[in-house]
Amino acid sequence: MKVGIGRERIEGERRVAATPETVQQLRGLGVEVLMEAGAGIAAGFSDRSYADAGATVVPQLALDELDVYCHVRPLTPELAARLHSGLVTVGLAAPANELPTVTALAAAGVTAFALELVPRISRAQSMDALTSQALVAGYRVVLEAAIRFPRFFPMYMTAAGTIPPARVLVLGAGVAGLQAIATAKRLGARVSAYDVRPASATEVTSMGGTFVTLDLDAVEGAGGYARELSEDRAVRQRELLAPHVAAADVLITTAAIPGRPAPLLVTHDMVTGMRPGSVIVDLAAETGGNVEGVVAGVDTLVPVASGDGSVTLVGMKDAASTMPADASRLYAKNVANLLALMTSEGTVAPDFTDEVIAGACLTHSGEVTHEPTKAALAALAALQGED
Repeated sequence: MKVGIGRERIEGERRVAATPETVQQLRGLGVEVLMEAGAGIAAGFSDRSYADAGATVVPQLALDELDVYCHVRPLTPELAARLHSGLVTVGLAAPANELPTVTALAAAGVTAFALELVPRISRAQSMDALTSQALVAGYRVVLEAAIRFPRFFPMYMTAAGTIPPARVLVLGAGVAGLQAIATAKRLGARVSAYDVRPASATEVTSMGGTFVTLDLDAVEGAGGYARELSEDRAVRQRELLAPHVAAADVLITTAAIPGRPAPLLVTHDMVTGMRPGSVIVDLAAETGGNVEGVVAGVDTLVPVASGDGSVTLVGMKDAASTMPADASRLYAKNVANLLALMTSEGTVAPDFTDEVIAGACLTHSGEVTHEPTKAALAALAALQGED
């Protein structure tokens, strides 16, 4: 069977869905691997390295000849419509935001696996791309903040005086948030963090941070994610967070709810209440942002309330792609491990009685198999019918 890995064409995307290491892993499964020329260049992997690992490097993939197509970013509706019935795709799909692509995949008869849907169970950890890419993003956001912050992160005691450490506040203690805490701590900052899930306090302290406790009870949602708060409780949350935000030199926000817009944690007034020179990096900017007024891919200077200076608001975009070599190493292993689960003696044949395979499947045999996505499509169709 032929497994193809294409070159990512979305501007700014530098990751690749296979590395020379995973090419060897896939070849060991008994499949043929076709690499589009130049697919790994931006991540530091040459065509020669793929060829040496056993891949066949081709100028362009012939999609109609492939049995499996692996990718990083969600496919476009146009590309999905060109795929043939029975083809298996493996990659990120963002189904909640890419409904036209989901429709096109189902219509084409493609069996599509979305790495976002991999169940969060122990057996599937090696296939969990959300976790692996959040690790990269959490590290990167701290570096982005440190570059823009006009002071040191660590404390320095010198003959000329003592420089106090930067105060870093991290909102959201998932994988990205915990990595941000650990990275800021390694840089010498004084780190505190908040998450709506009280159970995350132990994880925060294990990374060297101080957990911020608010008088606000919350219940975890499915898969260990936070459950969306009602509007009145969200308002109360922002009120309680305001003094902690004002005291921070650097604010990093990482809160996300799968399939939904990012929760608003910091208002414009909270931003203007920070000290001049403070920096905010919003990792959730691409899904609406945790900070009011954030724009993905843009640095915005927000004047402080006193009018003397401003706060730098950074809308992160393609965070994992800014470190494409290691991000690709992790992501490609996620892809290869999921493919290995559904491959036997050189044949890719998904076993839908397996909870990991069934859970990660987005479309199959002309149908949308992921129930929340199917419901979203039905709701959209009903809305369009009313119009």
